[in-house]
Amino acid sequence: MEICLTLTLLSSVVMTITADVNVRLVNGGSRCAGRVEVLHDGQWGTVCEDDWDMADAAVVCRELDCGDAVQVLHTSHFGSGSGQIWMDDVSCNGSESTLKNCSSRGWGVHDCNLNTNAGVICSNLSVRLVSGDNRCAGRVEVLQGGQWIMMCGRVWDLTDAAVVCRELGCGKPLGIAHFGPASGPIWTAQMHCNGSESTLKNCRLSGSSVQHCGHHQDAGVICSILNVRLVNGDSRCSGRVEVLHDGQWGTVCGDGWDLTDASVVCSEMGCGDAVQVLNGAHFGRGSGQIWTNGVDCSGSESTLKICTSSVSDCDHDKDVGVICSNVNVRLVNGSSACSGRLEILHGRQWGTVCDFSWDLIDAAAVCRELDCGEPVQALHDAYFGQGSGPIWLDYVRCKGSESSLKNCVANEWGVHYCSHIRDAGVICSDGLNYGWSRLVAGSHLCSGRVEMYFGGRWGTVCDAAFDDQDAEVVCREMNCGVPVQLLGADAFGEGEGPVWTQDIQCRGNESHINLCPQFFKSSSKNNCSHENDVGVICSGGVSIFDFLLQMNE
Repeated sequence: MEICLTLTLLSSVVMTITADVNVRLVNGGSRCAGRVEVLHDGQWGTVCEDDWDMADAAVVCRELDCGDAVQVLHTSHFGSGSGQIWMDDVSCNGSESTLKNCSSRGWGVHDCNLNTNAGVICSNLSVRLVSGDNRCAGRVEVLQGGQWIMMCGRVWDLTDAAVVCRELGCGKPLGIAHFGPASGPIWTAQMHCNGSESTLKNCRLSGSSVQHCGHHQDAGVICSILNVRLVNGDSRCSGRVEVLHDGQWGTVCGDGWDLTDASVVCSEMGCGDAVQVLNGAHFGRGSGQIWTNGVDCSGSESTLKICTSSVSDCDHDKDVGVICSNVNVRLVNGSSACSGRLEILHGRQWGTVCDFSWDLIDAAAVCRELDCGEPVQALHDAYFGQGSGPIWLDYVRCKGSESSLKNCVANEWGVHYCSHIRDAGVICSDGLNYGWSRLVAGSHLCSGRVEMYFGGRWGTVCDAAFDDQDAEVVCREMNCGVPVQLLGADAFGEGEGPVWTQDIQCRGNESHINLCPQFFKSSSKNNCSHENDVGVICSGGVSIFDFLLQMNE
């Protein structure tokens, strides 16, 4: 074995090693992530974390043909090794083809223990997740022939997602999702994974292809990461903070813990924003190790384990807890948490949604995600005021069954063609604390059967109890201009539920129907039936052609 020695007669010996050695990554869920181990003298041993940085990690990733270095990890993040600690104070310039060409203190010369093993996560260059909030969530892209190719979501399931999460060292799949359309080629061959494969490229390909798959169906994955959890709370998004280290779950000391630190935990778990920090073992005392003391995060970290920490005296009476918002959307400037301007959380920043193509089907996903009942109105043109900051989504197209707005098809994050004057709004049924109106069954948003919400129910309005002034208020409330025509005798079909009567006596200048003098005296005890349901055509959104058509019907 050829060894070239470079000696510096100071406090230590610096040795440049040119021997033929091997390197591997252990315990990281894939061959491109894990604890760094090197082979020397026929025996595998670890590398000390002292001075271990991205330049050193880059050499390991290159040597393993695993692409670029994504993350450097310390304190035996992937568990403690055994046997020899072969290398310490490794210093690479980043261009070496093998770790053996980097300088170190010499084989077996170190001042470390097995709790200070170095770790690496490489990009793997066979699969990646793009456009998510962290490296373990996003659109699935596979490297083939030197080009990144998207996967078709039409035949994508949790079994396939499990392989991707394992390959990236990201735990288990929490769900499949859509992270916006990409550009470029789409993998059309049907892939069949059994879920146990170590890499997506080991899954079986069938001879048939997926037909008619577009980028609006690009597959996406949300993985669990499995480095942090919340215990003893009301849901998976609240509880005592515990982190996984060396194969063992342990708690976090509350000394110095704040909302910035908590925000990293909530984001890592896909639980939205941090709402509250609770110290003093609020969710009960943990047991075993207290892994982390004096945590200090900047708020931009993808995982709690890369935040800095310091040593402090602590016991389980100081175990910290967190409550996360558990939502990635919110409604702002409305009368309650269930009505207002729609804002969505992405990259730890709240932004708005453009109203192009925004409708009740899209609003349904928001109301469902917020547990706010059914959608009542999908509002346009910054009805609840203009927002600020980024416009995250444009041209949203939900199917109606999504549990979260982020699962709907839309343009890619931040790609839009509008300004804040087009911010979308939503009113959900649980946000109706008092009267409201809507137009139903028309050919567009600004025409239809008049329905009003009163006493916890939607009902229609008798045509004998509704006049031009009342119509002015309905059109204004919906941001639909002025009334063009009143239509009685169920011109837009018969509604359901009560038929409200009593002249509500609007003056015509009110902003909402519930502000009209007699609104709260309305009654359903009358001789009107749904054959008398009144309808309105407002000027907003009505073309001359549409108006003439409706006049002639």
